[in-house]
Amino acid sequence: MAERKSFLLRLPPELYDELQGWAAQDLRSLNAQIEYLLREALRRRGRREPPAGEDDARAEP
Repeated sequence: MAERKSFLLRLPPELYDELQGWAAQDLRSLNAQIEYLLREALRRRGRREPPAGEDDARAEP
């Protein structure tokens, strides 16, 4: 597995609760949900092509 960077993210409590609920509905951890949303935003803006071998099914139930 590739090395992953970690950093602190501060969120307003309301946004945290919304994201946590959405993650639970999608059967993801909050971290995985945020990563998924960021990847999707980049893909939609044409900033990111999925690397060969990346399993998008893992990120989307």
